[in-house]
Amino acid sequence: MRSRPVLVYDADCGFCSASVRLAERLLHPRCTTTPRQSADLDALGVTQERAEHEALWVTPTGTVYGGSQTVAKLLLSARGAWPVLGALLMLPPVRWVAHLVYRWVANNRSRLPGSTAACSPTLPRPADRTD
Repeated sequence: MRSRPVLVYDADCGFCSASVRLAERLLHPRCTTTPRQSADLDALGVTQERAEHEALWVTPTGTVYGGSQTVAKLLLSARGAWPVLGALLMLPPVRWVAHLVYRWVANNRSRLPGSTAACSPTLPRPADRTD
């Protein structure tokens, strides 16, 4: 069993990779970051489809959070005052707004700074999750 949560992200996407590097530098989160392209998704208990759809946070016990809740969990694992913001992102109605913002960013990441051609949403998307 893992002792730390795992943040799974899309390393082919320049915006995603830059966001993770920035989070590591600013937040110093208590997690392991791993690109979905090299992650053992089966061992983490997530499907390839979901890993292609959103960033994922996998707890040591195997609970999986996606999208904006991944961001909230990342903030909760950070040092300093960041966990307060993470806690707010977990509460309705802030959680609902965070979900909409995350989906907008994910769907438009090819237009954001640091994006690459791999950031373009070309895959069919599963139904949006709010967990």
